[in-house]
Amino acid sequence: MLSKINRDYAKKIFDILKKQYPKVKPALEYSNPFELLISTILSAQCTDERVNIVTKTLFKKYKKPQDFVDLKKEELEKEIFSTGFYKQKTKSIKACCDELIKNHKGKVPADFDELVKLSGVGRKTASVIAGNAFGIPAIAVDTHVKRLSNLLGFIDSQNPDKIEIRLKELLPESYWINSSHWLATHGRKICIANRPKCNECVISDLCPRYINHINS
Repeated sequence: MLSKINRDYAKKIFDILKKQYPKVKPALEYSNPFELLISTILSAQCTDERVNIVTKTLFKKYKKPQDFVDLKKEELEKEIFSTGFYKQKTKSIKACCDELIKNHKGKVPADFDELVKLSGVGRKTASVIAGNAFGIPAIAVDTHVKRLSNLLGFIDSQNPDKIEIRLKELLPESYWINSSHWLATHGRKICIANRPKCNECVISDLCPRYINHINS
């Protein structure tokens, strides 16, 4: 059982980040749950900026699961080539769209357990969709969330599932969806890997790494 101090410490940090970044939202651009699903699959090992460039054109041509099922494999590979791992992503997208049609009447399911059953969808992708498309409390653990969770002393692990569980233990459920956005935004803007802007950081006085640095 976590101590009250740990929960208070975590909530204090996230309250500061919440105030610092009051209008956080997913970095991926989408207009419906299906677009978010495809974008999140494409975002694996790729920057959100690159995915947004690709999907800006992609979603004008292909708007529903059947469009991707009908699309030739080689053509989809060409469309998403610049996101990397395009052959595996093409396979996942086509299989996922086929499953949506066969099992969900062409709609993205608003249920976490059903989301993770889809091809190309792991817990991170399911959490992104559940939280941002349907408002279901979930925490998506990306590279920024993983790095900052360890940096801030919430956990000592690189396992995304363990980090997700730990953050859910530490934070009120109402914080879950945005907690990922707050950490990711802070990671991109201030706590940049290998070149953190500690002098500009609003939570530096609570950061174990920074405190140890100035006291060493």
